[in-house]
Amino acid sequence: MPDAETIETTSNFILDAPPGELQDVITDIKALVGDDKDVLDAIPPAVERYNKEQLLCTKLPGGSQQVIVSEYNELPDGRYFDVGSQNSFEFDHVKQKASNVQSYVLESLNADLIKSILREVEPHVKEHYPSLPAFSVNPCSDDSSIALVIVGNKYSPSNYWNGRWRSTYVFNPADNSLTGNIQVDVHYYEDGNVRLLTNKPVQVSLSSGSAAEIVKTIAGIEKKYQEDLNRAFGALSEGAFKSLRRQLPITRQKIDWDKIGSYRLGQDIGGGRGAQR
Repeated sequence: MPDAETIETTSNFILDAPPGELQDVITDIKALVGDDKDVLDAIPPAVERYNKEQLLCTKLPGGSQQVIVSEYNELPDGRYFDVGSQNSFEFDHVKQKASNVQSYVLESLNADLIKSILREVEPHVKEHYPSLPAFSVNPCSDDSSIALVIVGNKYSPSNYWNGRWRSTYVFNPADNSLTGNIQVDVHYYEDGNVRLLTNKPVQVSLSSGSAAEIVKTIAGIEKKYQEDLNRAFGALSEGAFKSLRRQLPITRQKIDWDKIGSYRLGQDIGGGRGAQR
């Protein structure tokens, strides 16, 4: 049997996998542990946790629309359901594939409001999440509140980057409160390894708690957060990112690459005798 430290290490690799790169991480783990079956058999719980935390999107067999795998739409038997398509399905977490689709009827004290939110949020998602979007509205486990989840994925491995936007909101009809968070995860790995991770908490009180107000509030919050991120990126590119590398050599002159062979290292390039050490 594998030791606890090995299990913890491989599980952490799984849980930290960038968007769209879980299978690559699993392949790397197999290479590191020599395809040790005991280790691989011990990590599926981490893979399942990863998929639910990342709000993994998948297509049902024969379907074209993305559905979400999360803690909010998990059934007691390990299956998952999608209110929009009125289906439930099995899901292989390691292969990230759905199967065995069956019809599903929503049973909830808040069923009418859930369906209304679904209708209201669809235009928002289609307008603002053009690439591989998905959304779901589900009753929480105690059926006293409603979970609304939005995911936007953008995978571009040929350009060495992948990204994911995750919005999770919980609406409580008892006090019209809306809480949750927005998470952005972008991985860029051409000639380096840079990763952006953000977490924006959300907590607001609504006046009526109607489906239209819920979605309008969420749209406003997400628009402002995207604008804040854009401003932050601009500040980083003009400030912190520029300071990571010198724009010119210490001589303040650009190198003449046609004459690079004639430079005396440490003097001509380094700025003279005083700059050698």
